[in-house]
Amino acid sequence: MQASKLLFFRTICITTTLVLGAVVPPVYAQQAFPNKPVEITVPYPPGGGVDFMARLISSSMPAGSTAIVANRSGAGGTVGARYVAGQPKDGHSMLMMIDAYALAPAIYKNIGYDPKRDLSAVINVAWAPMLLITAGDSKYKSVADVVAASRAPNAKVSFGSCGSGTSPHLAGEMMNIAFNVRNTHIPYKGCGPAIIDVLGGQVEMAFVTITGAMPHIKSGKMRALAITSGDRSKVVPDVPTMAESGAPGFNLSQWQGLAVPAGTPENLKLEIFQTMSKVIKADAIQKKLLEMGYTPANDGPEAFQKIVNNDIDRFDKLAKQIGLKAE
Repeated sequence: MQASKLLFFRTICITTTLVLGAVVPPVYAQQAFPNKPVEITVPYPPGGGVDFMARLISSSMPAGSTAIVANRSGAGGTVGARYVAGQPKDGHSMLMMIDAYALAPAIYKNIGYDPKRDLSAVINVAWAPMLLITAGDSKYKSVADVVAASRAPNAKVSFGSCGSGTSPHLAGEMMNIAFNVRNTHIPYKGCGPAIIDVLGGQVEMAFVTITGAMPHIKSGKMRALAITSGDRSKVVPDVPTMAESGAPGFNLSQWQGLAVPAGTPENLKLEIFQTMSKVIKADAIQKKLLEMGYTPANDGPEAFQKIVNNDIDRFDKLAKQIGLKAE
């Protein structure tokens, strides 16, 4: 009798195991990431800072793995973002994402994806603060000088930026709000042209990325009045923050990181983060980032997603406040 019951019990167990194995999909499993070439989409043309970051990462992938950089530019970065949002959720298609991603939904009517739901942040690689610059022989020696000139009767003070809707543009508008002034914005097609006109005296000052300004600051041809980050930069430790210069709470740095299509399994996102974190932490990469003026970061999926979502809300409010729309 006992033998008969034992045989029956074993039969039930085996049958149950076979049935469950047939109807229940296996839990996510795959080889260690990456197990095929990774494609990093840069939503801007080749040659810029975002492209530089993507190629720095792609050239430093773990031994035996490869990463290809594909430039898919257009509509303020939304073309590339939309492309990645529609790719397989296997972690091998990534978006090189910057803070302009958070601004796009505020200034474009139809971007074709939900910025909070269709892409998922994985790792924040670095922060890129901006500088308020003037020519080396400018009359402006501090932010206080600029504010005083901006508040003078019949003031006609202007500032350049790397383009309408860019982080440097937002920095200038935030300065206007913080000090209750109305300096005129002059948009350029990139930071390079803005820097050239500052050096040539065609525009009094400009907000530009720290990476583009550093060579001219080191040569003495350009002066940095303030940095837009919450803390001072190790690259220019003598340059005060905007907050220190009379604008409490002022903090705007361009973040640059990687995102994957939403729905990518959580354990895979964590694996991608761990892999890319090791890449970024390499001494050679850290040194290169610092030389370029970046502040290295290492925010994981949850923390980085919070940064992205907060800026989507913050930039939406700011865009409405200054009446910013895509040109």
